[in-house]
Amino acid sequence: LDNKIEFKNVYFKYNNSNKNNILENINVTIKKGETIAIVGESGAGKSTFTELIPRLYDVTSGELIIDSYNVKNLKLKSLRNLIGVVTQHSILFNETIKSNISYVNSQVTEKQILHAIKSSNLDGTINKLENGLDTIIGENGLKLSGGEKQRLSIARAIIKNPDILILDEATASLDSESEKKVHEAIDNVIKHRTVIIIAHRLSTIINADKILVFSKGKIIDQGTHKELIKKDGMYKDLYRLQYNG
Repeated sequence: LDNKIEFKNVYFKYNNSNKNNILENINVTIKKGETIAIVGESGAGKSTFTELIPRLYDVTSGELIIDSYNVKNLKLKSLRNLIGVVTQHSILFNETIKSNISYVNSQVTEKQILHAIKSSNLDGTINKLENGLDTIIGENGLKLSGGEKQRLSIARAIIKNPDILILDEATASLDSESEKKVHEAIDNVIKHRTVIIIAHRLSTIINADKILVFSKGKIIDQGTHKELIKKDGMYKDLYRLQYNG
C-alpha cells in the first residue's frame, strides 16, 4: 500500500438477492497510515464494508481501488498478502502456540516469534506454561482464555506484518481485564499501518483519525470523536448509551 484505499459509489448486495442493498453509495478514502473506526447498529453493514477489501465479496456496482488499482484486477493472493484480520472469534488449531503463530509465514525466525509474543502482550502467559511455546492449545484454543486467544491472533498478525490491518470487534466478548491487555497489544500492532477497526466499545476508538458512522448500509456521518460528539447525531447517542449520559 503506497497511497490510499478508495470506495467510489460502492453498492453491494448478495448474488441473486431480491432484498435491499447491504451497502449503498459508499464514498470514503482511507489514507495510508490512518486508523479508521466504524460504528453503528447491528446489521448496518460494518463487517460487509471490511469484507470487500480482501474480496471476500465483490462490489455490486461502483469501484474499490487500492492505490490506482481496481481490486478486481489484482490477483487474490497479492491482494490478501497486504491484509491481516483479527476477528471476534479467532480460528485456532489443535497445535502448539508456536505453530499457531507462525503458520502464516513458514520462514519466520525464533527471534521474530518472540518479538510478536512480547508485542501482543502474551509473554506473561507463555512464561507460566510448562511447555512454553510448545504447549498444545486444543481445538479452537480451548485451553486458552478468550483474551489469550485474541492476543495469539494479534501475534499472528504481527508475524504476517500486513500493510492493512482489519480488527472486527476484536474485544467484544472479553471482560474488562482481558480487554485492557488486548488493547495494549493492539496499540503495539497498529503502529505504522493502515488500520480499520469495527468498534464495539466506543472508548477504544476515541483516538481514531476518522470515525465512520453506519446506518442501514449507508455512511450517515464521519469525523473525529471530538467532531462527532459535538453533533446531536447517532454517534453521540451511542456514546451516551454506553456511558450513561
